[in-house]
Amino acid sequence: MAVPAAHAEGTSAFRGSYVALGDSFSAGPGLPGSLLESGLCARARTNFPSLVAKQLAPSSFKDVSCTWAETKDMATSQLPFVAPQLDALTPDTGLVTLTIGGNDLGFAGIIVDCSLRGVFDQQGAPCRREYTAGGSDVLIRRIAEVRPKIRGVLQAIRERAKHARVLLVGYPALLPDTKAKCKVGTPIAAGDVPYLDGIERRTNQMFAQEASAAGVDFVDTYSSSVGHDFCQTPQTRWAQGVLDFLEAAPVHPNSAGMRNMADRVLDRLRG
Repeated sequence: MAVPAAHAEGTSAFRGSYVALGDSFSAGPGLPGSLLESGLCARARTNFPSLVAKQLAPSSFKDVSCTWAETKDMATSQLPFVAPQLDALTPDTGLVTLTIGGNDLGFAGIIVDCSLRGVFDQQGAPCRREYTAGGSDVLIRRIAEVRPKIRGVLQAIRERAKHARVLLVGYPALLPDTKAKCKVGTPIAAGDVPYLDGIERRTNQMFAQEASAAGVDFVDTYSSSVGHDFCQTPQTRWAQGVLDFLEAAPVHPNSAGMRNMADRVLDRLRG
């Protein structure tokens, strides 16, 4: 399993137990090393929680992240025979990482919708026009609606793992701030690329605010991944494109992207 070279030395063993919660940005669908036993949750042994665990050498490691998870799936069963993710926490849990909220926002569907609209209007902003047609921005409103859900999840983690260090991990850059920076083609229209990038930045900003209010750590994976979005060349990108299934699920971190996320978590733990 690939391990971030920068952390091959100097990271002391973590003596507690580590539990990874979250959605596909933790699970790693389509990555090398897929765990068949994870079923539809599609976890991989090369996802960022596994890379972090490799470095920390915790007393125990449990990854219950699951593709398509929403905030409600922390406390309820997402799939048959899949326990609520919060059930993995105990009073002895020492470290928790969490990625959640993107599916509550419907971000995967938004990317598909914007890609389809962009095919017929490459130079315009058909997606932004649609989501702001009523005089207010539907996606900004969704961010506001997800905010209390994030707050509730963080509170529930605190209640179940009172002594754990909790890290809310943000989402990496998926698009640049202008389509002119794309090195390969994307069906998303020129005006919608900066619009969607702005929505993601607002989402991460909300996560950071809620993490601060809850007294937990926020891990910024966006800043370090700027310039490595999914419309860069295969040698440069840290996320897969809309129609690209080769290295990971579309619009998800590839192996390099997961290594970056692991690096940022480890940096935060050391800091």
